[in-house]
Amino acid sequence: MSAKGYIRGAKGVLLFAVLWCYCPIIEANVGGWERQEVDWQMTGGGRVKAINYPQERRKLLFSKEGNRKSKVFHKEIRQGSKISRRSSLLQLQQSAVPIVVNVIDSPAVDGFVPWIAVEVTDARSDSDVFDAVTQYSVTGNYLTASPQSDYVIGIFDTGASAHVMGNSAAGRAGLLDSVPELITSNLITISGVTGSTEALVSQPIGIFIDGLGAVEPNGFFLDRSGMKGQSNVAIAVGQGGSPVDLPTAIGAPMSVYFTASFHNDTSVTVTWDGNNYTAPDIRIYKQDDPFIPTYANTIPLELRPLGASSVQYIPVLTDDFDFEPTSPSVLIGNSSQSIFFVASVDLYNNTKSAIDKTRFMFDTGAQITVIGSRVGARLKLNPASPDFEVEIQGVTGDVIMAPGFYIDAIDIPALGEWLSFTNIPVVLLDVPSPEGGTVDGIIGMNLFNDLNFVLRGGGLFLQDDPSVEFKIIVVGDIAPAGGDEKVDYLDLAELAAHWLETSSSQGWNPLCDLAPWGNPDGVVNFLDFAVMAEHWFEGVGP
Repeated sequence: MSAKGYIRGAKGVLLFAVLWCYCPIIEANVGGWERQEVDWQMTGGGRVKAINYPQERRKLLFSKEGNRKSKVFHKEIRQGSKISRRSSLLQLQQSAVPIVVNVIDSPAVDGFVPWIAVEVTDARSDSDVFDAVTQYSVTGNYLTASPQSDYVIGIFDTGASAHVMGNSAAGRAGLLDSVPELITSNLITISGVTGSTEALVSQPIGIFIDGLGAVEPNGFFLDRSGMKGQSNVAIAVGQGGSPVDLPTAIGAPMSVYFTASFHNDTSVTVTWDGNNYTAPDIRIYKQDDPFIPTYANTIPLELRPLGASSVQYIPVLTDDFDFEPTSPSVLIGNSSQSIFFVASVDLYNNTKSAIDKTRFMFDTGAQITVIGSRVGARLKLNPASPDFEVEIQGVTGDVIMAPGFYIDAIDIPALGEWLSFTNIPVVLLDVPSPEGGTVDGIIGMNLFNDLNFVLRGGGLFLQDDPSVEFKIIVVGDIAPAGGDEKVDYLDLAELAAHWLETSSSQGWNPLCDLAPWGNPDGVVNFLDFAVMAEHWFEGVGP
């Protein structure tokens, strides 16, 4: 969940940051509720430290199957039909024509983390040029003598309106010791839910990214041949000695110029700096690359505030008659920096609804889905009687509690088949909006665990609206080639045809290597058969 804070600097720059999840550390049991400690980083160095929940909710909240955390099925909504507890509301949406939706039931509370590899160079334009420049390969000079190993692990975060790098990460990447200096003395304030901290603004530099697939499994070396990014971009850098270091997040100013694919059916794990990082197979493409995966269903997005036309930093003239940034580079919209929003979201709970909400942020850096007070009131949620709670600790060390609820349904309209979720955990929290006030909510990645999807940034000069194309993962759907959204005898026959083959076998079909799910072992055997059997006839529908 991006329980977002903000950064304010020159001209009121607003920066949304990130929150991600690590494995639980400890559990406690008090009064029928369990307290499970977590380490979910959030904006300005704050953290969610724990989730409190009734014992009977444990399996529902934390149910995992590798990277899959929900049951997927397809269902036609016909006149007067029912799904979950929405029957009375769906009857208000009667239609003579069947509406086919993709339904994901009971997603987990936490989603995946879109870890990526980040490389830094000194690539900048002339001092009187303030726009970031899109680059399709690494340009500029590296800042360390060992760039293949002195890279950084960060997050691909569409909810961040500027790029951020922690102090320790900046030191490893060579930013802190560069000659000439690449960190200015200009400060911006990062305010979170309980307090604030300050960060420094960098000089214009080059930032380049790729998925974890570009990193050797042992984390020693980075293949930079496929990296893409930006030059002449200013970022926020954490200061040494702060109570909590900032995360490293590559935000909307990058994703708007590229297309990114997320393969949740294929995870990548690397060991870097003594820690293991696991993420979907993420790949970055030029907007017109013919190898971008295509999926039949498209969720329209938009950049808000409207009118974004460039990625720029705010300059100031120095005593040397040179320009330097006083703010990180952001997407310049009509009134402030722009980020991605879902065009429309419908929500239901018991007999209440909140229909066609347009102020839901689409945030790949958010693991948890959030709804604001306005929507919570429409759904008749009672903060005094939550289904679970999260403990949020800010940079000051103070802790606040945020209530969580299971609501009946969320529908996201799409061209093709709609995307629908039932029995969804959400956190009730008001989050600042770049348009002023607060957002209606945040669509987090716990709703996308079961999808392969493509984020098309749109490209400011192409004037295309951004979008998300998606396909629900049906585990075991390997035949015919590309899958037919059901697991049946065609898939079993394909598995049998490659029985006991390994990744080195002639004619190897990696689709048959189903186990362990998300991290296959390179051989087709009874483990893979067991996975297919577990999902037999899934995707066919009721």
